[in-house]
Amino acid sequence: MNWTVEFYKGVESDILNLPNKLQAKMLRLFDLVEIHGTNLREPHTKALQDGLFELRAKALEGIARGIFCYANGRKIVVLNVFIKKTQKTPQKEIDLALKRMKDIEHES
Repeated sequence: MNWTVEFYKGVESDILNLPNKLQAKMLRLFDLVEIHGTNLREPHTKALQDGLFELRAKALEGIARGIFCYANGRKIVVLNVFIKKTQKTPQKEIDLALKRMKDIEHES
């Protein structure tokens, strides 16, 4: 049984603004998440904190990350997507994802 991937408002345009190869890799990862869900592990996904997980895309153009969480049922919500410029995932990106995850929980 497949999973459903949904995007927090505005995230789709962030994906479309990625360089072409990174965009293609990120879209491929979303396809894999829909098929494998929680069974997709490193190097594709990594647990961050507090129910957040990171999708990891790498191409010649750089490194992109998508932060997601699991929602009710078999649903995955991509909370934000960004180009990673430092070794560690920036705290501001994690904080944004946590805020958005709380928004989703309040809507449910």
